[in-house]
Amino acid sequence: MTTTTDSAALAALAALEATIRRDDRAHVFHSWSAQAKIDPLPIERALGVNFWDYEGKKYLDFSSQLVNVNIGYQHPKLVAAIQEQAGKLCTIAPSFANESRSEAARLISELAPGSLNQVFFTNGGAEANENAIRMARIHTGRPKVMSAYRSYHGSTAAAIALTGDPRRWANELGYSGIPGVVRYFGPYLYRSAFYAQTPEEETERALAHLRQVIQLEGPQTIAAIISETVVGTNGILVPPPGYLAGLRAICDEYGILMISDEVMAGFGRCGEWFAVDHWSITPDLITFAKGVNSGYLPLGGVIISDAIADTFAERPFPGGLTYSGHPLACASAVASINIFKEERIVENAREIGESVIGPALREMAERHPSIGEVRGLGVFWALELVKDRSTREPLVPFNAAGADAAPMNEFMTACKTKGLWPFVHFNRTHVVPPCTITADEARAGLAMLDEALETADQYYVGS
Repeated sequence: MTTTTDSAALAALAALEATIRRDDRAHVFHSWSAQAKIDPLPIERALGVNFWDYEGKKYLDFSSQLVNVNIGYQHPKLVAAIQEQAGKLCTIAPSFANESRSEAARLISELAPGSLNQVFFTNGGAEANENAIRMARIHTGRPKVMSAYRSYHGSTAAAIALTGDPRRWANELGYSGIPGVVRYFGPYLYRSAFYAQTPEEETERALAHLRQVIQLEGPQTIAAIISETVVGTNGILVPPPGYLAGLRAICDEYGILMISDEVMAGFGRCGEWFAVDHWSITPDLITFAKGVNSGYLPLGGVIISDAIADTFAERPFPGGLTYSGHPLACASAVASINIFKEERIVENAREIGESVIGPALREMAERHPSIGEVRGLGVFWALELVKDRSTREPLVPFNAAGADAAPMNEFMTACKTKGLWPFVHFNRTHVVPPCTITADEARAGLAMLDEALETADQYYVGS
């Protein structure tokens, strides 16, 4: 029975939602969007792995927003740490030493492999990648940076130039972003550019291709190779065995720096602190953001090897940010890392991937013909949806829009109707919940995903 008080509260929420929608459409300019074609959903609250709209509808978040809410929403210890730091010191310039900044850098360095012992803080992942390639060019004295097709490194000038997906195209109007970017194909066995049939062949041929590009470009001109350890938005492409070791060896052979973009893959997402830990690889630079504090405050950075840091011992680094190492953001990173350790969140991500998500997705693939491939690790998984398994024709065309994108749009709608918030890109749906998700919560979301996949199956045309 609804009381007068309940009715008044519901009416107040409805009025607030209407105000938020009105002001958003009148004044907020949204990223990656045609402004007249969007209708952003107002969110009233969030907790754990769920969020709610103003009508009270609950969504289980299988996207972690932008694959960054690794610790889940409103973790009380993390909120308390931010409040405590705000009461102590809200901000201080990067030129000063600060307790939360120093402690965050120490903890991050201790987690990083090898001799990566210093941290340059940024406000996010794009700025981290910008500064990483700046460091690489100055350290080596070389101009070129190699980056892969099917990659995303951010939307600032240099980062979008490094990016190897269609988001780069519109940013190239009238200029090329930054000079010296050279592209190559990374491994992707399901749609191999090298006609490989096995993971071993894919590794061998992808490395041979990379070596050939380096030789044709001139090894002495190449400062760095930047790659997402596990490609994120462009497919959750887990590198085949031996590939990263081969990449490290090629970089060492030619004096090229290895930059691992762990903005999305790091801090528990792949069931390790850093994804490179799966393959016991030590890059020269690691870029991070997102999961370091789950987006509670803007924070990113570059973890720097001793050799590169030594380049700037007597020579100034020509870069800086007003909010580099912001005390509130760094305090949230310190709290987050400690919470991860205390609550075994990295281990939870690994165990959920191995025992719940992976097995469930592979079982779904046996029943849903539209699932062409299952791949992933930790809480970082993708289903590649197809119209025909034999030809591997994608459910929707590459970079589909309008009517061509209808099958994936219908699938997304089916998920949201059931109370599951998906992460969808091109012909893929990614299963990327917070690293804190429980086995029961994961199974509940997977059950909703299972039902929604019936929508995709309707477009299947193979035998």
